[in-house]
Amino acid sequence: MKPLDRILEACHAAPRHILLPEGEDPRIQAAAVQAVARGLARITLLGDPARVGPALVALGAAPGAVAVIDPARAPDLETLAAECHRLRAARGVTPDQARDLVRDPLVQAALRVRLGQADGTVGGAVATTADTVRAALQFIGRAPGINTVSSFFLMLSCAKDAPIKGGMVFADCGLVITPTAAELADIARASAASARALLNEPPRVALLSFSTAGSAEHDSLARIREALERVRTAEPDLEIDGEIQFDAAIDDAIRSRKAPGSRLSGRPNVFVFPDLASGNIGYKIAQRLGGLTAIGPVLQGLNRPANDLSRGCSAEDVLAVIAVTSAQCRDAA
Repeated sequence: MKPLDRILEACHAAPRHILLPEGEDPRIQAAAVQAVARGLARITLLGDPARVGPALVALGAAPGAVAVIDPARAPDLETLAAECHRLRAARGVTPDQARDLVRDPLVQAALRVRLGQADGTVGGAVATTADTVRAALQFIGRAPGINTVSSFFLMLSCAKDAPIKGGMVFADCGLVITPTAAELADIARASAASARALLNEPPRVALLSFSTAGSAEHDSLARIREALERVRTAEPDLEIDGEIQFDAAIDDAIRSRKAPGSRLSGRPNVFVFPDLASGNIGYKIAQRLGGLTAIGPVLQGLNRPANDLSRGCSAEDVLAVIAVTSAQCRDAA
């Protein structure tokens, strides 16, 4: 079974409640109707009911099948504002400013998830990544024991003529610009957990670089080598290796020549890039030239799931991220 089909099947078996703050966007509306029609999730949209309701009916939704909340006139705005003030008072946010803040759909969605009114949220079809991630960090927050919130793309290679088929996690391609050794170790561990949850297979992690097993020497490699030791100390049973070049990671024969002592038992399903530039470039090359499907950026390390969309996303992209967010909800439960 293809990785995305497996995720969709699991969502259908246990639908979660996902909140979409950009409910007036046609792509969001179409994805919401599809998610509910296919039994993948319960959906609540934030938006003006006078505009959103008729649009949903025109898309084939039964009245009330997709819930709609007006973010500016919700009956519980005072409750949300009180929570917002509690969380941000130390940063100088006054009660009146909190009342204004909670009318922002991204902020309101994050607060509702924090308060348990929904299991997860997906935004970013209209808002920037910076605004989407900021709302999640400020109002959902990090999971206990997590120091680094990062992101990944779920990369799916399912074409008939693809040389390698299956799902992979590429990290971090959207958030941490130049991770320290400690942050790189956090990203690797979080990505392994994400692969375990979404791919339903044991993670095998490659810390990518321009060098394999000491074939080059440069100051930048010390950070990767330290990250490797940190991960092995924290999770000695996790299959991870680095620093390693992509060709050695992906090809067993090349790896056996370049890194005969590698602990990887087979092709990695998690690829951790040394910085945001290489990660972002790498996933887009795989997507545009390799024909892989890229779902994300998916955030990891938050207390509850909240994910970002590309502003160029399609309704199908939104549906896929809803499914991944639902899968994260199951993992967090």
